[in-house]
Amino acid sequence: MSVHKVIKRVTTSALREMKTRGEKISMLTSYDFSTARILDAAGVEVLLVGDSAANVFAGYETTLPITLDHMIYHASAVARASKRAMVLADLPFGEYQGSVEDAYKAAVRMMKESGAHALKLEGGEEIIDNIKKIVNSGIPVCGHLGLTPQSIYKFGDFSVRAKEEAEANRLKADALALQEAGCFMLVLEKIPAALAKEVSDSLDIPTIGIGAGNGCDGQVLVVNDMLGLNKEFKPKFLRLYADLQEEITKAASNYIADVKAGTFPNESEQY
Repeated sequence: MSVHKVIKRVTTSALREMKTRGEKISMLTSYDFSTARILDAAGVEVLLVGDSAANVFAGYETTLPITLDHMIYHASAVARASKRAMVLADLPFGEYQGSVEDAYKAAVRMMKESGAHALKLEGGEEIIDNIKKIVNSGIPVCGHLGLTPQSIYKFGDFSVRAKEEAEANRLKADALALQEAGCFMLVLEKIPAALAKEVSDSLDIPTIGIGAGNGCDGQVLVVNDMLGLNKEFKPKFLRLYADLQEEITKAASNYIADVKAGTFPNESEQY
């Protein structure tokens, strides 16, 4: 008699329990079915369907051009692949910064049409009412503070945020406000490590860092970056875990050579 192992889905409460017992949370971005299936099987806790798809998937300079339809397309592909990992999807720029009702409608549509398990929104006090409405409707929300790429034109560049005391104090206040509004988790991007640790220690909810040091409760990287598919992007916080650009180039070159030489396909590779 075969026994089927039940795969337990990573939930918001599971992530909070990980923080409580001091177990670090792993998160990676994913935008397609094949990659998501591999990352899920590898054991990553959270698959972030980031609006970074605008950069690494579609080639845009910023995350701003990606639409809700685009994000639903990517998130639904990832959701179909995930058996265990939480699928966390970004709401794109322009869908939640306006009225509470517009934000709520965008959030509901993303959840209904994509199959994602939770949503990530950038910003603090200025979108608190919108977050409260979404959370109160039963949708889990992850906050995002520090360098918020959807506001890149306001910042002017991708430099480290909250180095000055005033901005650091505002970030700490925003973090508490997001927790009180019902956010289950918080991403801290490109802020001083000491500040990220202080914020993480002050919150009951887990924090996920990217360029924010190792004092956070977990870490996230863009999968294309850590796999070496985008080697032109070399921030200080990025660690390369593979060099797929070189491997793919080598494979493609060998394939082209075999086609040109007439050695592919051989007798065993044809019908």
